Amino acid sequence: MADGMAAMTGRAGAYEGRPNALKRFARRKSTIAFLMTLPLILLITALVIYPFCYALYLSMQNKRMTRFVGLDNFIFLIGRETFQNVLWQSIIFAVSAVLAKAIIGFILAHVLHALPAKGQRKWRGMLLVPWVIPPAISTLAWWWLFDPSYSAFNWLLAGIGAPPVPWLGEPGWARFAVILVNVWYGAPFFMIMYLAALKSVPDQLYEAAAIDGATGWQKLRYVTFPMMRNIISITVLFSLIVTFANFDIVRILTNGGPQDLTHVFATYAFQVGIQSGDIPLGASVSLFMFPLLAVFAIFVLRGVNKRSKEMA
Repeated sequence: MADGMAAMTGRAGAYEGRPNALKRFARRKSTIAFLMTLPLILLITALVIYPFCYALYLSMQNKRMTRFVGLDNFIFLIGRETFQNVLWQSIIFAVSAVLAKAIIGFILAHVLHALPAKGQRKWRGMLLVPWVIPPAISTLAWWWLFDPSYSAFNWLLAGIGAPPVPWLGEPGWARFAVILVNVWYGAPFFMIMYLAALKSVPDQLYEAAAIDGATGWQKLRYVTFPMMRNIISITVLFSLIVTFANFDIVRILTNGGPQDLTHVFATYAFQVGIQSGDIPLGASVSLFMFPLLAVFAIFVLRGVNKRSKEMA
């Protein structure tokens, strides 16, 4: 009897010791995971967090960087008409370009998805060319197409008897040109992301919808959109961040002109901070992107998390 009680006591002690051993193992595993991700954390800190904090510090200095002025630079910018134009131009540029890229990418993804696998690979490679070419190089080619003296577009218009268009000399046309080049460059990214999302949608859902008598539009609305919603949200968020911070296209095509009406945050920050020598004011301009993008990112990511929990 005593031997049996001792055996049971030893077995209970073994079961009690096992969770402790598992906890120690979990802690050790998390430690290893942290050590493995530490280089990436240090890289992000060095390339993102430190520059952001330093820009925040610079934005609160005077022009000579000898005195702390608090939020004076931000208040000065808000009351400046040129910066107000930059703010609205950046919003118009980013929202319209991202919307156009999303629509074009969605259409191209569906067209490619309907093609046979062999032809799909060929067309996918060709349509990705604009996104693969460095934007500075491709923008130079577009600048030649828009050039007022040797514009290929105006040459085509002259061939049909239409008057020449001041592509880069008139504010409305200059905005259109900048948005067009950005859409041409970024639409393939949307296409490849949406195409990957389409391939992950189970065919059984479409077959079930067809059996229920769903039309093409109903399949798109009730099957494709719900299954792609998270990918669409993340892609739009990423593209909006990149488009807001765009520099190459505006700098090469218009340099912010005419009359500073095509400036975006990045080009205006470069003009104020580097060309005019007011680095704190330039840092303040660049930081204005942060609250706008942060608010949008919070809403998008909250929606993604909510939908992920519902699907789980």
